[in-house]
Amino acid sequence: MAIVTVPAESRRITDAGELRDFLAERGLHYEQWPLEDRVDPAAPPEAILAAYAPEIDELKARGGFVTADVIDVRPETPNLDTMLAKFAREHTHTEDEVRFILQGRGVFHINPVDRPVFAIEVHAGDLISVPLGTRHWFDLCADRRIRAIRLFQDTSGWTPHYLEDGVHGGYEPLCLGPAWVPAEGRAAS
Repeated sequence: MAIVTVPAESRRITDAGELRDFLAERGLHYEQWPLEDRVDPAAPPEAILAAYAPEIDELKARGGFVTADVIDVRPETPNLDTMLAKFAREHTHTEDEVRFILQGRGVFHINPVDRPVFAIEVHAGDLISVPLGTRHWFDLCADRRIRAIRLFQDTSGWTPHYLEDGVHGGYEPLCLGPAWVPAEGRAAS
């Protein structure tokens, strides 16, 4: 299950109901989908998409999504650092960013206009929807592994629009510990 951390408030949320409420109050949708007995999370993408077709179809109808795929990122993925650098800078999108995590974990950092920055560490079984226009960035955890179903309203709309005043450089992802801490709070190396 996901973990939310709000460094400015020294707050960590692990209770499912509290987490769902916290995210909903900030415009993000979160739910958990079943993993067990559905399909092997390492199965080919076609099998994954077929196994989750009812949930995907519901999201398509509800959110106007037209396509879904499976992204599989591993430490040996070619040009991994270049790919990750695209997502580790604060940006927005012109459509919702929806991910269902099958394997691995990562951290979505959200920078609301009127509240402190917070992180959502997602794990297998978590579905997260980050609304269009939301200031955010994404990092993988130290194992550099994530496999997820992605949904798109228009694949060209998923392009990141980087923010000149992005705050991403002031935060460091740290999974399974404090989710991350402000740069000024890190110990000197």
